[in-house]
Amino acid sequence: MFILCLLVSLISSIDVSAIAVSRSEYPLSQGTAHGPSTRLTIGNAVIGPDGFVRPATVVNGMFPGPLIAAQKGDLFNIEVVNQLSDESMFLQTSVHWHGISQNRSNYADGTAFVTQCPITQNHSFLHTFTAQNQTGTFWYHSHFSSQYASITRTSHCDGLRGALIIYDPDDPLAHMYDVDDETTVISLADWYHVVSPKLLGVPSIADSMLINGLGRFVGGPPSDLAVINVTPGKRYRLRLIQMSCQSDVKFSIDGHSLTVIEADGQPTEPLVVDQLQILAGQRYSVILVADQSVTNYWVRGLPNTPGANYIGGVNSAILRYQGAPAVNPITVTLPSTNPLQETNLHALGSPGVPGTPGYGNADVNLDLEVSVKAPDFQFYINGITFGNTTLGNKTVPILLQILSGARQATELLPAGSVYVLEANKVVEVTIGMQSAIGGPHPIHLHGHAFDVVQSAGSNAYNYVNPVRRDVVSAGHPGQRTVIRFVTDNSGPWFLHCHIDWHLAAGFGVVFAESPADTPAYVDPIPAEWDRLCPIYDNQPNFTLPHIPNIQI
Repeated sequence: MFILCLLVSLISSIDVSAIAVSRSEYPLSQGTAHGPSTRLTIGNAVIGPDGFVRPATVVNGMFPGPLIAAQKGDLFNIEVVNQLSDESMFLQTSVHWHGISQNRSNYADGTAFVTQCPITQNHSFLHTFTAQNQTGTFWYHSHFSSQYASITRTSHCDGLRGALIIYDPDDPLAHMYDVDDETTVISLADWYHVVSPKLLGVPSIADSMLINGLGRFVGGPPSDLAVINVTPGKRYRLRLIQMSCQSDVKFSIDGHSLTVIEADGQPTEPLVVDQLQILAGQRYSVILVADQSVTNYWVRGLPNTPGANYIGGVNSAILRYQGAPAVNPITVTLPSTNPLQETNLHALGSPGVPGTPGYGNADVNLDLEVSVKAPDFQFYINGITFGNTTLGNKTVPILLQILSGARQATELLPAGSVYVLEANKVVEVTIGMQSAIGGPHPIHLHGHAFDVVQSAGSNAYNYVNPVRRDVVSAGHPGQRTVIRFVTDNSGPWFLHCHIDWHLAAGFGVVFAESPADTPAYVDPIPAEWDRLCPIYDNQPNFTLPHIPNIQI
């Protein structure tokens, strides 16, 4: 059973558009990083990161949530505690560790109704997992999606998001930079002045773009902007994390080129660019060399919002050289002459694409055609919109279905949205945009990184040395992307659009890898996990008041 109380009218009745909040008036995650064994308490607070005050979902009282930092091979023990209390937003939660493959720990992936039931109020769940040999730039966010009509409960959009970095003591590209710490983690996130439950089912445009949790909105006060401090002559590894619910962002720094060395936790051959388009969920590491005049420079994060600009310091932060005065920059943005093109990115060391080269030559070839249908404007993949996972009055996440004996696609819910894949097969997935409006669509696969053998908007295939990542653009209607991966991680893994409103409208499928192997592969499952669904099912049922006929 699902619990949700929404009292959004209390917020909409308050005129706070003229109230500016200094960064000192609410906690920001600019302090010491947390280690791999930590507690994340999910709660509520009133904040104004762009000068507009609104209630939000915060982590340990912070927005963005605290940075979690680990070393290669560390064991993670992260307890997520639900202390949510604001009924204008969602009261249940789950936390997904975006980009972590969760090999042998599918139950810790944090994907509500796929790998677990949500964490209810005043309860907690301990996520224990190893990232094995993974290193790089990751993040965490809510992944609480409902059974009915695939509504995504977007506490991520209300503030539940933070960075997770795994440092590599033997980084083969370490010679390229001098500084790589909590001060060089850069978050990009769109921000809404209305709580996310009120935005479900209606077209929505973000009110501002935040860089490191600070920004301004059009017509708003000159609230504080994030400042990135550098020392002349030093080389910095900036870890860019795109935490938006919808917007994609063109990132640049006036007067500086950037060298890309990582995409989504995967090292790349160094590539010099002057601007990066970064979609929701994507991450890049770039090298910034502080070799310009000692002054202040605008950091640009332009969203794909109609009419977006930099007037009044919106969509901006400040790069400040040591010795420069604490004033706003006067630098001018110039048209990009060397923007990042995904087809120019190549995995470091050319690990190669698995399987036989050539389109359609994998062991398993899947074609996923995406469309949008009126009048409900739901997204459909091969004619199916992602549905619910209930049996009678019981919530049964897909992992629980598999552990209970379901093995075939015809036995697994949601019907038509689960694709069963055999173990140790090379899988090639073509994602075609038939009529999927609202692009470019960032497609994320849980449990795997994949090789991008065809990028959206390109006619070329690369089976030799393409970029390897876990979020890729599927482009706009009429375009497609092609990816490959190996089914070496038994369990159910979500493939979905990372625009929250699109996932809410059914844009997702699940790959169930070798279900017969899953019980042994993920054993032992914590007893805490077994208790999540009975506790959740014991909650009262509510109807979302502003979206008719949807019970959650």
